[in-house]
Amino acid sequence: MKRVTGIGGVFFKSEDPKQLKEWYQKHLEVGEIFQWIDPNQPDAKEPAQTVWSPFKKDTTYFAPSEKPFMFNYRVHDLDALLAVLREEGVTIVGEVQEFPYGKFGWILDPEGNKIELWEPKD
Repeated sequence: MKRVTGIGGVFFKSEDPKQLKEWYQKHLEVGEIFQWIDPNQPDAKEPAQTVWSPFKKDTTYFAPSEKPFMFNYRVHDLDALLAVLREEGVTIVGEVQEFPYGKFGWILDPEGNKIELWEPKD
């Protein structure tokens, strides 16, 4: 089973997310979404996406991690992966959530970093 197929997002805390986004756009032409062709899905109708997004410094979205960042990884089969990770003793955080753009699950790595796993609906 293929576990991670790509980076779905890079999220981090910021004093002023709006101002920081504007700075990155002006000076580096970095937007919030990077599009690319997923070599694991060459027949996909839409390009894959990686999201870059600063969050407010007081966000609780990264909890229970106290780190100022969180990575999101694209996965092929979230439910199967979470079952394997659970068997391997990995800490699962919360319940799977599903949205029109995909399913999400969360785990903690050995250093307490929260990792978001995303099965996109391409």
